Amino acid sequence: MAKKIKTAIKLLFSLFLLWVVLSQIEITKLLTILKDVEFFPLFIAFLLFNVSKIISAFRLNYYFKEINLELDFIKNLKLYYLGMFYNLFLPGGIGGDGYKAYILNKEYHIKLSLIIQALLFDRISGLVALLFLGSGLFVFSAYAFIPFNYFSLFLFIVIYPIFYFISKKLNRFLLFFKQTTILGFFVQLIQLFSAIFILYSLNDDFVMINFLVLFLISSVVAVLPITIGGVGVRELTFLYGLKFIGYPPDLGVVFSFLFFFITMLSSLIGVLFIHSDFKN
Repeated sequence: MAKKIKTAIKLLFSLFLLWVVLSQIEITKLLTILKDVEFFPLFIAFLLFNVSKIISAFRLNYYFKEINLELDFIKNLKLYYLGMFYNLFLPGGIGGDGYKAYILNKEYHIKLSLIIQALLFDRISGLVALLFLGSGLFVFSAYAFIPFNYFSLFLFIVIYPIFYFISKKLNRFLLFFKQTTILGFFVQLIQLFSAIFILYSLNDDFVMINFLVLFLISSVVAVLPITIGGVGVRELTFLYGLKFIGYPPDLGVVFSFLFFFITMLSSLIGVLFIHSDFKN
């Protein structure tokens, strides 16, 4: 019952944020932009997004290896997509990570706490890469101004050393730290290229780096478990982020919708693996 209430609150909050966004822009303008979207760059964005997910599954297997969980890559990839499906479409249940932890604990008899730690560190490695890329690009964007420039540069320099220090202090997931860190970086870099192709599909004049910085910021904000799949917070980030630099927010909101559409389509692939056997 508590989970249902929590989901209902998240859904209502997502809808409220969308209402705030849509109440401040012209719907007809949004529809005009959507009508002119070019399919081919959008398709490339979809492919790149899924390449990032395949690499994510590969990275996750390194974390599993460190807890002595030997999982076939194809089975792990199927479970990864199934987790994406549960995360997006069944947020009120045990969620994608919860489902993965349950299946792996049941089939491989690995301690649930160890599996949860592996999944958590996998998430954190992605967040660290987002902060690294975001802080690096920030200083070249229209948002760069003192004192945020100094903070951004400081974060860019220290974020990976801090991550390593925490891993070492906790004595967790150091065996494949180099591999998981590099893969985590490439996951976010490829998603950044996916975002670039979404921007190309919009066929408009824009300063790309400003959109990319907002994309990375919105990706960090979307990690917070306050909405359904980040819906609402991404759009809100683009709305006020573009207004802040005096740019019409319509294009940014459409970009956000298209990114969610790609995420949704990719997550639906998980339906194919609902009845899969995850035993090696």
